[in-house]
Amino acid sequence: MTALLRHLNTAVGMTRSLVVYYGQPWRRSALKTFYRDLVSPGDLVFDIGAHVGSRSKTMLSLGAKVVAVEPQPAFADLIAKHFASQLKGFERVAVGASEGEITLNISSRHPTVTSISSQFIERAKTVGSFSNVVWDRQIKVPMTTLDALIARYGKPAFCKIDVEGAEAEILKGLSEPLALIAFEYIPAMPSIAKESIDRLALLGDYRFNRVVGERHQFLYANWKNADELLSDLSDLTADSPSGDIYARLRLVE
Repeated sequence: MTALLRHLNTAVGMTRSLVVYYGQPWRRSALKTFYRDLVSPGDLVFDIGAHVGSRSKTMLSLGAKVVAVEPQPAFADLIAKHFASQLKGFERVAVGASEGEITLNISSRHPTVTSISSQFIERAKTVGSFSNVVWDRQIKVPMTTLDALIARYGKPAFCKIDVEGAEAEILKGLSEPLALIAFEYIPAMPSIAKESIDRLALLGDYRFNRVVGERHQFLYANWKNADELLSDLSDLTADSPSGDIYARLRLVE
């Protein structure tokens, strides 16, 4: 792929993301309402996989102190240019199980599925909803851990993780439970969610809920334990919509 074509694909991908996350004001309003019950003014929050910064900006609007993490150069540049000065911290790094360096697999046309997880990419190639995705570029990026971020900024009240298949690896780099964690689940790749849930169960006594798609409302009236959630996820089909799993320490219920 030529540099010009890659640049055009990146522009198309970025425009799509900006339209999805900023061009639908009713969704942004729903997200703010949803987060208002989870994030209080003055709370420290981590946005791991900040992308175009939609969730970071929403949490900033609620008075939270936000640390945004985004390794993709195009989106990191966007954050740096437009609102990094409002953040408590901004890190242009990947997050994983250990500190060092890792390969970032970039999809210029579909940047939301850029990932450090080669396992995720191999699985995605077998899933119909990813049939049009091409990972056309690889770059080396520095990698840190949640423990290292906590040592630098403090322990967050909420940590949102959206990293396309690397969620369990990120949680391996966390040695203490956090009050509230959110991470993506994809029904067509159930083992990724299970690995993350199993890891959280080792860290603390968590209860779980989930959000389907971009609906910004919890699915369950009562939060479930790990076994109940895994049973519920096992009933989903491969073409069920993805969403976010929220894990909350039982002590803060």
